[in-house]
Amino acid sequence: GHCIGVDPYYLAQKAQESGYNPEIILAGRRLNDGMGEYVAHEVVKLMVKKDIAVKNSKILVLGVTFKENCPDVRNTKVVDILANLKDYDAQLTVYDPWASCEEVKHEYGWDCVNELPTVCEFDAVVLAVAHKEFETLDLSALCKESKVIYDVKGVLPRELVDARL
Repeated sequence: GHCIGVDPYYLAQKAQESGYNPEIILAGRRLNDGMGEYVAHEVVKLMVKKDIAVKNSKILVLGVTFKENCPDVRNTKVVDILANLKDYDAQLTVYDPWASCEEVKHEYGWDCVNELPTVCEFDAVVLAVAHKEFETLDLSALCKESKVIYDVKGVLPRELVDARL
């Protein structure tokens, strides 16, 4: 559950209190903590390679919960992806049929929608959470002809995506 991302910090603290330096645990935490920035930069690089303007681009982020098919948004790392994409002045739409958008707004300050947008206007799509509803989405109907599709979870068919994590 949501505690998986937090427990290594407790373990590292207890190890340090016992005189042990838990470098592997801390290195894993640093890597995990940087993944949001990494994903955002990869999406931006792909957009640039396809000559898609990043500033004011419209990006659809699929999922904001901590894990698939679950409404829990505690400790979600998707907000790190959002923050890094926002740094590029992208216009973000966060769609999550499982999340409470009120809770997402309260906890993280991000707006989200529970209904899939019907306008084909997106320059990029980032599948961030592997909800079952996303497996059969027709992403081409949501996107402009020139687009980037980035699959963080590796659930979409390879031929449909530009890159995976």
